[in-house]
Amino acid sequence: MPELPEVETTRRGIEPYLVGQRVSRVLVRDRRLRWPIPEDLDVRLSGQRIQAVERRAKYLLIKAERGTLIVHLGMSGSLRLVDAALPAAKHEHVDILLESGQALRYTDPRRFGAMLWSHEPLAHVLLASLGPEPLGEDFDGDRLYRLSRGRSMAVKPFIMDNAVVVGVGNIYASEALFAAGIDPRRPAGSISRARYLKLGEEIRRILAMAIERGGTTLRDFVGGDGKPGYFQQELFVYGRAGEFCKNCGGTLREIRLGQRASVYCARCQR
Repeated sequence: MPELPEVETTRRGIEPYLVGQRVSRVLVRDRRLRWPIPEDLDVRLSGQRIQAVERRAKYLLIKAERGTLIVHLGMSGSLRLVDAALPAAKHEHVDILLESGQALRYTDPRRFGAMLWSHEPLAHVLLASLGPEPLGEDFDGDRLYRLSRGRSMAVKPFIMDNAVVVGVGNIYASEALFAAGIDPRRPAGSISRARYLKLGEEIRRILAMAIERGGTTLRDFVGGDGKPGYFQQELFVYGRAGEFCKNCGGTLREIRLGQRASVYCARCQR
């Protein structure tokens, strides 16, 4: 599933080609995403000029003059700019045709993504209860420490909770916990403030680095320019079960936490 750095990479990739452009038509080939694409999306968006492309958590907000298109990439979705005349391939479900002659094309083989219309996107039921952005001023290790008090759940699913902080998915939670030297199985409430301060710093550092590198190429993900991300080569634990630890040379172990695979180093993470 595309995580926050992949979504931000997509946002940065498509933004220069969308802002200021007027939508000439919205061509929907298949409305059957996680929630059906509104039948009147073409009527709502066509003729409007795109004013901004923003991101909230893993949602892209394509803001027009009178409303906002909320886009989620689901497990396998991608957005890229193509020549509007380029024939659509299988799984290319939506084209937002621009007066420039290009089209913003949405591809989603598994159809777990979403395209929804809203006049108040931040008040939408999907976004209203989200926690702070991990790279924003409202997030730090102190917040993790405060919210963790009395919590018995493991620290990894705790930092993956979107009410605590948005966008820390499986890949980057694993990497941040390794960098902070924290065992992902540790009860969230048992970790000291000093260690949470370190974890908060590592979450910010690793996500910022992943965005700079263009995200992580995993399975189907490509960025807004159609090119894959290149952070995967810098992963220390995620997807490396049974391999050697790049820090101590020990063997990395895999466990299940919150129904997700979690790889860690028993020597480096306590």
